[in-house]
Amino acid sequence: MNNVQLAVQFFLQIAVILLFCRLVGAVALRFGQPQVVAEMIAGVFLGPSLFGLLAPEAQTWLFPWDNTQATRDTQSYLFPASQLGLALYMFVVGLEFRTDIVRKRIACSVAVSAAGMITPFLLGGGLAWVLFHHTELFPQRTQLSEAILFLGASMCITAFPMLARIIHFKGLASTTMGTVALGAGAMDDAAAWCLLAVVVASFNHDIGHSLINIGAGLSYVAIVLLIIKPLLKSFESKLIRNGALVEAGMVLYLALMALGAWFTDLIGLHAVFGAFIMGAAIPRGVITDNLIQRIQPLTVALLLPLFFTYTGLNTKITLLNTGFLWAMCAAVIVAAIVGKGVACWAAARVTGLSQHDAIGIGVLMNSRGLMELIIINIGLQRGIISEGLFAILVIMAVTTTLMASPIFDRLNADHAPVRNV
Repeated sequence: MNNVQLAVQFFLQIAVILLFCRLVGAVALRFGQPQVVAEMIAGVFLGPSLFGLLAPEAQTWLFPWDNTQATRDTQSYLFPASQLGLALYMFVVGLEFRTDIVRKRIACSVAVSAAGMITPFLLGGGLAWVLFHHTELFPQRTQLSEAILFLGASMCITAFPMLARIIHFKGLASTTMGTVALGAGAMDDAAAWCLLAVVVASFNHDIGHSLINIGAGLSYVAIVLLIIKPLLKSFESKLIRNGALVEAGMVLYLALMALGAWFTDLIGLHAVFGAFIMGAAIPRGVITDNLIQRIQPLTVALLLPLFFTYTGLNTKITLLNTGFLWAMCAAVIVAAIVGKGVACWAAARVTGLSQHDAIGIGVLMNSRGLMELIIINIGLQRGIISEGLFAILVIMAVTTTLMASPIFDRLNADHAPVRNV
């Protein structure tokens, strides 16, 4: 395709994606599911697993897909657009993140995070050993240690942006439950991405480089929170006029978001973390309120659905064509639920939270959606996992995320959100 044809195709794809996501969202709302969950499902439906199965020629015409990259196709523009959406959304999550409440509940957040890392990692590592020796779901180039680390990291992940949207959707943003879940989810995902960096570097035979990248990531967090944050606070008043953020301020903060995303992507920790940390450093009040009002609507409505569709185009559920593979898929789902939901509930109870809050945290932490899709996309792109294992992990991500909202509503039907922290 030439540039003009790409543009024409892209606009048609956007129209189809947005309208279909809203259609699925209208159905999902009747079952208590937020729009973001509907977008996950819609993305898979638009790929070869459903649309491509029912109307392969139409699906190929609408979403031309060339894994060899010999010609320019959907990947050449849908992927960067989807990454921009992820970065902007995580920037907004950072803008809304309540660091003051996290500090008050740091012990509980750390305990929940540790339980939500160690248990699923051990279960994921055990499953990786079975899959490595008894299936072909890991390519021949992948070593056993890499398989264990990757699947362990995949099981540890929490859908941090998805978690934020569910918490917002349920009105839990200022509650102990919501804040502990967000704090633990942030720590879990940071640790999981460090594990992924080690896996990718090992796959490229360069462990030393991965350790340098992890150190660079920690340095980035320290510089942003200890140096850039106070600097931004010092000239906050110069960027506000008549009670609103001036245009130059908007450009400045977007540029900082882009630089943060660029740096963490450069060092192998993914753009979303750089954007989130930068958002957490922006002065609270008028500036964050204005940024959220301007950025969030377009990002949520337009850009995030593109990422879900990009993932759906890579998902081929038809590759799970034996009873054994479906049994392995079920085992992955069960391990994911036990490793995350049950372990995080137990940790929350041990650290003194009520049964109501502990159950809610366990259910929320078990949701994996968006971040799981990011990490397994990287695994597929790097050749660490096969398309079959990718499909299994997509099913696990969708299943655990679908569970979160209805189970949470059922368990908490008689409890209104408690906002004291």
